[in-house]
Amino acid sequence: MDEQSFHATRRQLNPLPCVFEKALLCQAAACEAARKLSLAEREMVACREPLGRAACGELLTLLRKNSAFALKVKDTQRILPHAMTMKIQCGGLMGLKDLLDADAHAPDVLKLVRRAQAEFGSLEALPFSRIVQSVARWQIRKRHQPKA
Repeated sequence: MDEQSFHATRRQLNPLPCVFEKALLCQAAACEAARKLSLAEREMVACREPLGRAACGELLTLLRKNSAFALKVKDTQRILPHAMTMKIQCGGLMGLKDLLDADAHAPDVLKLVRRAQAEFGSLEALPFSRIVQSVARWQIRKRHQPKA
């Protein structure tokens, strides 16, 4: 399957892709509205909550904007490298979990977004200085190299 066909089929199969798909696929987070799909041996995550997805999109935009200094990036509107995207998604969700539900095992994205909206009135009112500390600390797991 060529890439153009793959992406066209992906858009048909998954019209509401999860905003935090990378974090969910690497199991750094969970979400009650997530539904895993497969296409051509690739996994993807769909969102079952259009309103929740919009709130998640707002949160991700705010995380990108507020993490720029910690990631030493000037333009957060451009496409970021995979490692930076992972830091923003996984680290940001961990920071939000630590802020709102420190006892939870893994961040539940939609629950955290709804709780943040309830406790702070809006996502813009979140204390991003605290959340971004988790973004700066978060590291991708190192690949396990088989011993020769």
